This record gives sequence, structure tokens and C-alpha cells, in this order.
Amino acid sequence: MAKNKFHDGPGPSQRQLRVGELIRRTLSEVLARGDVHDPDLNRMSITVGEVRTSPDLKIATAFVLPLGGKGQEDVLKLLARNKSELRRMVGKKLGLKFTPDLRFRLDETFDQMDDTRRMLSQDAVRRDVEE
Repeated sequence: MAKNKFHDGPGPSQRQLRVGELIRRTLSEVLARGDVHDPDLNRMSITVGEVRTSPDLKIATAFVLPLGGKGQEDVLKLLARNKSELRRMVGKKLGLKFTPDLRFRLDETFDQMDDTRRMLSQDAVRRDVEE
């Protein structure tokens, strides 16, 4: 059977999912408590929606969004500026053999959910769904 070049494989392993969730929780706690030595970052409320790890667990991509969605670019810059401190905190808390390199991306799932809700609330769509 030929492998589809657009398919990413079988999906994340249980280990990837477990480590990603542990990193997500740790980042959320650290950011909520304001443990980072950056007052600009500590002033912001940031949601960490998901963390995906690479198959070798060397890279962890955190999908983040500032509360209210305002200042998205600022959040990414502040997180990038404090990446090494955040990585050190995650490694210390989790006790992993190797702490993944952290990457930060905007979490767009909230926008997608809002778009879906708007679409489902349209009269024409609601009529079709109810039939």
C-alpha cells in the first residue's frame, strides 16, 4: 500500500500525548502564578490550550492565547523572550531526562469554535439541521 505524502502518520503516541499534557499543565501553572522573572509576561493572562510534542520529544509546541484574544503578537514575543526560563522550569518540575525545546504558536481553535457557532446559528443552517 502506497503511503500518502500528505498524511502525517498514525498520529501521536500515548507517550507524546502524556508528555504534552504534563507540559501544558506545568506551563499553565507557571504562567498563572507569575513565576517568570518578567513583569511584562506576568501582567498577562495566558491560556495554554494544547501542547504537541515531536515523536522524539525534543520539540514541544505550545498553542497559547491571551485572555480576551488581545495582544496576541505581544504574547508570542514575550514567551519567546522567556523561553529558556520556561524550559528550565518545565524540566525541573517534570524531571524529564531531556526537556523539549519550547515553541509557541497562537491557538486558533477558539476562533474556529466561534466561527462554527456563528455558522450554526444562521437561520438557513438551523433549518437544515432541524429537518
